[in-house]
Amino acid sequence: MARTTNSDTLPYVESRYELGMLASQRVRDLDGGADPVVERCDDKLTVVALREIASGKLDVNAIRHEFVQSYKETPSVEDGDASLEVGTEDPLLREIDAELANTLTADDMGEVAVESEETSEETPDAE
Repeated sequence: MARTTNSDTLPYVESRYELGMLASQRVRDLDGGADPVVERCDDKLTVVALREIASGKLDVNAIRHEFVQSYKETPSVEDGDASLEVGTEDPLLREIDAELANTLTADDMGEVAVESEETSEETPDAE
């Protein structure tokens, strides 16, 4: 069987970089059980993915969208958690998150104190 070259796929993708991204996404799909749109023969999944893109039978826009979605984080509520925050296993990042939360809480308290001072100043003038 003839080899699929980059020039065979370039009419369907914008660049070689995008070709690599889309082919890798399609390999993950095929590995997950998706049906190939071209005959597989004894080819590896990478070759099948490139042949699918070069054939023009594959919806490249759908693969592009799926690739982008696969890198977006989707927060989920775990058992007993009340928030949708994405947790991390890195202790340094947890420490930074805690410091940031403390800073935000302190800033919120400062704003409340300033607002209460402003309202107390306005009250004597009204009397």
